[in-house]
Amino acid sequence: MATTRQAHTVWEGNLIEGKGVVSLDSSGIGEYPVSWPARSEQANGKTSPEELIAAAHSSCFSMALSHGLAGAGTPPTKLETKADVTFQPGTGITGIHLTVQGTVPGLDEESFVKAAEDAKANCPVSQALSGTTITLSASLA
Repeated sequence: MATTRQAHTVWEGNLIEGKGVVSLDSSGIGEYPVSWPARSEQANGKTSPEELIAAAHSSCFSMALSHGLAGAGTPPTKLETKADVTFQPGTGITGIHLTVQGTVPGLDEESFVKAAEDAKANCPVSQALSGTTITLSASLA
């Protein structure tokens, strides 16, 4: 069964001086302020499209890796994934780097890295972002 999730943004003003609020409608868990300075300089308590992409990518990748490891008979005890999304004003998103550290009983480092590479290639968010360079660092805890 397919699912559709919704969010919306209300923006006021021009790009440089304006501001907005992004609302996570499907979950109803919050509204988050956004602005150009928060995107291109310091966050200062506001979010950005890149931070939201990082959240989506790190969680999707973790789910895909967990599923792949469990399917191979080595379910993880814990996965900690960080996504760094780089934004260059005037250019756009120039890359995403995933860093994952896992606790996976009975699995060696080489097998963990292979599973992580597979998750990177096949998680739905990675596939949606395939026009962007995605790199990975993976290690066992």
